[in-house]
This record gives sequence, structure tokens and C-alpha cells, in this order.
Amino acid sequence: MSIADRLDAIRREAPPHVAIVAVTKGRSVEECREALAAGLSDLGENRTQEALPKLDALPAARWHLVGHLQRNKARHAGRFSLVQSVDSVELAEAIATHSPGQGVLLQVNTAREPQKHGCAPEEAVELAARISGLLLLRGFMCIGPLAGDPAPAFGELRALRDEAQARLGVPLPVLSMGMTDDWEVALACGSSMLRLGRALFG
Repeated sequence: MSIADRLDAIRREAPPHVAIVAVTKGRSVEECREALAAGLSDLGENRTQEALPKLDALPAARWHLVGHLQRNKARHAGRFSLVQSVDSVELAEAIATHSPGQGVLLQVNTAREPQKHGCAPEEAVELAARISGLLLLRGFMCIGPLAGDPAPAFGELRALRDEAQARLGVPLPVLSMGMTDDWEVALACGSSMLRLGRALFG
């Protein structure tokens, strides 16, 4: 089955407004080209060092950084259309130094798993207010739990986003949640952006 076939199957279930980011971690430039040829325009990478050669090779794509960004690599943030993994004021400040106005998402650890990046849910609304004074905050992101029902984690992210949106008085349209193993649940919980690797590439 081709990337185009897999994408068609997903799009039959996903509403038209839901963005699909093809996560290209470990994928070749040729596979990235195939994803673009299939009709995808958004590609995502976990690490800047793997991303930068692909950005150079495929500048027409909208590139997302979906993995953790170390502060000492914040100078690269401006190469991405969207940095989905901001989880502290310190990181936001480091990005703003190099790329004021950079589009970002606030990553929240709604799964409450210690191995995951993301701010604590209890800190999310306050942190969103502070980050929005430094960068262009476009919404929230989370990673579902490793085991069990992901719906509570996704539902909490949506509630936090809604609370932050009301407090800040600005739209935060992006809810980036849902990966290969849980994207259908994420859609039911209101996701507006899916981050898919194996579901597209096989």
C-alpha cells in the first residue's frame, strides 16, 4: 500500500479541517518527497540535526518540529513553520531571542508520564499566558499515554486550551494530538492536527 493510499484512508475518517503532519523521523528524503507527492504539505521531525538536511532538500514543505527542542538549539527554531514542543518560559525566551514571532504550540504532559516532555497540566494556562507575550502561540500539543485509554489526556488538553483561549482572549486554534496508535480517539476528542508516522509510511 502506498503513502497516497494510506492518506486517502485516513482522510476518509478525518474532517477536512484537520491537518495531517507526516512525521518523517528515520525516513529518507525520497520518502519525504513521496509524502509531498501524495498531497501532504506538512512534514514533522523530532530532532533538529535530522531535520536540517531535509529542510534544505525540501524547502517547499511546511516543516514542524514535533520533538523536544534543547535551548542550545533554539537558533534553529526559525527554520520551522511551527515548533510544537515548547514547554517552558526559558525555552520560549531562547527561541524569541533568535526568532521573535515564531509560531509555537505549548506541549502539556496530560498523560502525566515522567519520561515525557511537556509542562504540568496545572501550569499550562499560566504558562500559555507568559509564552504568548514572547512568541506566536497557536495552540496546545500533547502525546497520549503509552498504555490505557488516551481519551482523558486528550480531553484535558482540549479543556486547558479552551481555558487559556478564554483567559487570553485570542484564538488558539491548533490542538495537536493523535499519533499512529490513537489518532481516531484524538479526532473524537477534538484534535485539529494529527502527527502520523507509521500510519502513513507503513
